[in-house]
Amino acid sequence: MRKLALTAALAAAPLPALATGLDIEVSGQANGTIHIELAEDLAPAHVAQITALAEEGAYDGVVFHRVIDGFMAQTGDVQYGREGTDMSMAGMGGSDMDDIPAEFSDQPFERGTVGMARSQNPDSANSQFFIMFAPGEFLNGQYTVVGEVTSGMEVVDQIKRGEGPNGAVTADPDVMTEVTVTE
Repeated sequence: MRKLALTAALAAAPLPALATGLDIEVSGQANGTIHIELAEDLAPAHVAQITALAEEGAYDGVVFHRVIDGFMAQTGDVQYGREGTDMSMAGMGGSDMDDIPAEFSDQPFERGTVGMARSQNPDSANSQFFIMFAPGEFLNGQYTVVGEVTSGMEVVDQIKRGEGPNGAVTADPDVMTEVTVTE
């Protein structure tokens, strides 16, 4: 009984100490700043890649291309997800960097959790990530948790929802106008 209570307490605990974060300026239907604390201790390779892409400005001007109400908002396709381009390929690309091997953890997918998007191959995450609108227990242990939103969830909640079962946003998507690495 005591072990079960301790496990539940650990699962409900906030993410471990974090040193690096992202400030994401969003414009469109949603306007404002989302601050994400990155979990370097849970997913060091993923955090290093996201940070490198942000530092080189690769995320600036990238849209939220897949947004499913009650689930998540996905962005980060630096290849095909640029504002003002043909959105038909958005979500199919990545960056010039190598894909990253999975760094699964016991950290649950809760509201505000940031995870890495990937194909069916667990080792295919590259540049795309998603922010949870609500808990998604079915993702636990299946996708890499890279951080959590610590301020600006009201901005996340305003992101334009997509259409159809895959939540594709094909017209006037919200945009990450500037993504800055914080300490």
